[in-house]
Amino acid sequence: MAYKSPEQALGEELDGRTDLFSLGIVIYEMATGRQAFPGATSAAVFDAILNRTPVAAESLNPKIPPKLDQILSKALEKDRRLRYQTASDLRVDLQRLKRETEASPGTESGRQTTTTEVPGSRRSASVATATAAESVPQRGNYLAFAAAASLVAALLAGAYFLGRREGLAASISPPTYQQLTFRGGTIRLARFAPDGKTIIYSAAWEGNPVELFTTRPESPESRPFGLSEAEVLSISVNGEMAVLLKSRNVAPYISEGTLGRVPLGGGAPREVLEHVQWADWSPDGSNLAIIREYSGQSRLEYPIGKILYQTGGWLSHPRVSPKGDSVAFIEHPLRRDDAGLIAIVDLRGTKRTLSSGWETVWGLGWSPTGSEIWFTSTRIGYGRFLSAVDLNGKERLLAREPGTLTLQDVARDGRVLLTRDVPRVGMVGLAPGTTKERDLSWLDWSAPRDLSADGSTLLFVESGEAGGDNYAAYLRKTDGTPAIRLGEGTAFALSPDMKWAVGGLPRSPIQYYLLPTGAGEQRPLTNDKINHADARWFPDGKRIVFSGDEPGHGVRLYVQDISGGEARPITPEGVMPALYRIIYLH
Repeated sequence: MAYKSPEQALGEELDGRTDLFSLGIVIYEMATGRQAFPGATSAAVFDAILNRTPVAAESLNPKIPPKLDQILSKALEKDRRLRYQTASDLRVDLQRLKRETEASPGTESGRQTTTTEVPGSRRSASVATATAAESVPQRGNYLAFAAAASLVAALLAGAYFLGRREGLAASISPPTYQQLTFRGGTIRLARFAPDGKTIIYSAAWEGNPVELFTTRPESPESRPFGLSEAEVLSISVNGEMAVLLKSRNVAPYISEGTLGRVPLGGGAPREVLEHVQWADWSPDGSNLAIIREYSGQSRLEYPIGKILYQTGGWLSHPRVSPKGDSVAFIEHPLRRDDAGLIAIVDLRGTKRTLSSGWETVWGLGWSPTGSEIWFTSTRIGYGRFLSAVDLNGKERLLAREPGTLTLQDVARDGRVLLTRDVPRVGMVGLAPGTTKERDLSWLDWSAPRDLSADGSTLLFVESGEAGGDNYAAYLRKTDGTPAIRLGEGTAFALSPDMKWAVGGLPRSPIQYYLLPTGAGEQRPLTNDKINHADARWFPDGKRIVFSGDEPGHGVRLYVQDISGGEARPITPEGVMPALYRIIYLH
């Protein structure tokens, strides 16, 4: 299915131009290492072939000439009248590109190749396998949101990422992996101990509560550390762990608990601070950088009590630089979403964005020299890969593997610790008048957003590989009939008359628009500085209430008239609703 042309997927009459489209797919995969039209199901692949443009090959493999993207674009043109008409035309363009490239040594089609980190030859790796499930909120009388996820969680190390700088880029040595864990469950966080060999990780095996475990690459066994209901956040150079005690999920992707300190040798933890989400030790082990929520804003403090940066979105993965002069972190503009950017902030509170536009970014660490930040992310779909960005914003690819990678830690010799996941999320619910649950999932990451009052119509979002780089909003009857794609972006709420849905693109600041569920045109609803989050309609269908934040302010509730005008705040800052319905409001 992944190598079919649009006309073949639609069952139309075929000719030689169909083969040229399929050849273009093969060339794309040879150049990038990934399929042009990926998808977890045939329906997802079908949708991608008909409606999606592949990610530019050069963005996935910077070493290829830019002109190859032009050739691929023409080969993969969905309208066969605009595609290559004969194989000889395609061959001529490829031969011309080959001649131009060979005529310009040290360049790619005349473009000078810039300096980049070149991986070395040392190799040491470790990989762990597990099964994880996405925790999902339940909503009153809405359809149950079932996260069906099975995956491989991988702990891996790789000194092959260390390297030297040269004038020209060299080929990347393929990483090697060693599996470390073999039980079913969820691996939450993992860290290298100071010796660089011992690995401490927090996991929930076979449905049990989260517990700390320790393992080493030379042994296939993990043993309990002796501390339950705890997650490892960071391990200091002195062998003291920062742990999250009695953590609980307070929002999608966000867990909160009491920050504690405990020696690696064991013993009872000493409680430090409540309502903490993330923490990382300073290089000398004397201070901690933390992330916590305060008055509707996500706050980065280093040391504890000194605010370096805060936002109405949310922050994750703070990592203090090897010199202790700055903190790297991930900023997520949209609540309930892991899209985001890589940033650093110095001790004066000056923040700089180094890399942005990631659809999902999760996992971060400093390179051993402190010259780069390594992270796992992707700009389309959910298959995160390992990348690096230097302090000037230059990105490079470190490793790409099947599935979803999450960077857990980086050792001082350049080995990395990863989890590798193959997640999938779906929806299950009871339709009106039925007694048996029905699987209402559509593609690979179906997330319900709203349900009509009579329970007949479900508004949901596809935010995985099949959803594209900006997600996609869908409408589906709960009787199991096929879903209807409303448009690009995420969806928030369905109007009482079911004629409109509130949607928005996952960009900052997020603005609302109205999507027609039947005939009609999409139209903008807001254009202001508010970063709009979740929304619900009033029963009269003339107003919506939504949560959002403005620059310098925390999250609060607003009311917006559908006819336009400015939104009106109705609560103090710090009010952060989850999923809610409007019953009555003056």
